[in-house]
Amino acid sequence: MDKIRDIQINEAVIHVLDNNSDEPILNNYMLDLTEEVYKFILSHLERVLKDDNLKCAFFKEKGTPVKIYSQEYLDGRMDLNSFSKEAAGELFEIMETTEGIPSCDLLVVSFNTEYGPMIGLLKIDYIKQYTHKVNITDNNVDIRLQSIITGLSDKKKVQKCAFIRPIHAGQDYDLLVLDKKPMVDEDGANYFLDTLLGCNLINNDRDYTRAFMALVEVWTRSNFKEEAFKAEKLRSSVKRVLRDNEDIDIYELAEEIILPNEPEVKKDFIAYLQAHNIERFKVDKEYLDKKLSNVKIKVSSAIALNITGDAYADINKFEIVNNGDGSINMVIKHIENYVEG
Repeated sequence: MDKIRDIQINEAVIHVLDNNSDEPILNNYMLDLTEEVYKFILSHLERVLKDDNLKCAFFKEKGTPVKIYSQEYLDGRMDLNSFSKEAAGELFEIMETTEGIPSCDLLVVSFNTEYGPMIGLLKIDYIKQYTHKVNITDNNVDIRLQSIITGLSDKKKVQKCAFIRPIHAGQDYDLLVLDKKPMVDEDGANYFLDTLLGCNLINNDRDYTRAFMALVEVWTRSNFKEEAFKAEKLRSSVKRVLRDNEDIDIYELAEEIILPNEPEVKKDFIAYLQAHNIERFKVDKEYLDKKLSNVKIKVSSAIALNITGDAYADINKFEIVNNGDGSINMVIKHIENYVEG
């Protein structure tokens, strides 16, 4: 997946989709992209585009209105306001017939990237905040808390969004999708991916790298609960292999990281990864570097360490010592100063 870093916003519009209303409140005007508004929208775009949960997708052959009208806009046959109203209307209809979808503002953004133009659909769910309410009766001041519902916050993380690009034959993906808290109905349909967008997610190098690392950690915790030395050796070996290789074959990996006298352990390790559809993949080095830049260790509910990857690998700063009984000591070395807080 292309790593998008260069974003230039062209225009944007926002609509209100409130479950308490009979119809969506559709905006007839583009947002005024003042410096503050531009920065607000840009911060959301940048945050989502860096999110590890962002996935590539292809539109299904049978197009939803979002697919059809987005391409009309990207081809110059429709303006953004018209497209955004179609998208907002579709989402509101889904919200009316699907229980549990929270009210939101739908932010629709047209922007250019180093890879070409895109349209962003960001579903910004409302959040509950509190303010004070002052009542004065007979010179007595009564101050109470009152909840208010607001839709926009520069701190609120977007849970669902899509970035749509022009569709061309042979491209790696049609759109990028974020769907954190997916909602699936009794027929197995996801309202955001299937009903609104009409797309299928696809796995890329980052997805496989991330899934592999997470699965290895789960397997390690399950199989080496009271064998800290074995757990540490396996974790370190996996990190080394990922750093040193462009492609991973789990059979070759198992041969390298698991001792020859542990054939059942090797068999279980391979079977576990196979069960999760991972056998061969290309390592996403950028994701790997990001993941290994910080090592978080939780020894118990009372002890937790946060160490940079460089310090963890530096024998002069940090060392794992085998006690010979399956346990280990973690030694922080050459401390000249430290602070608390």
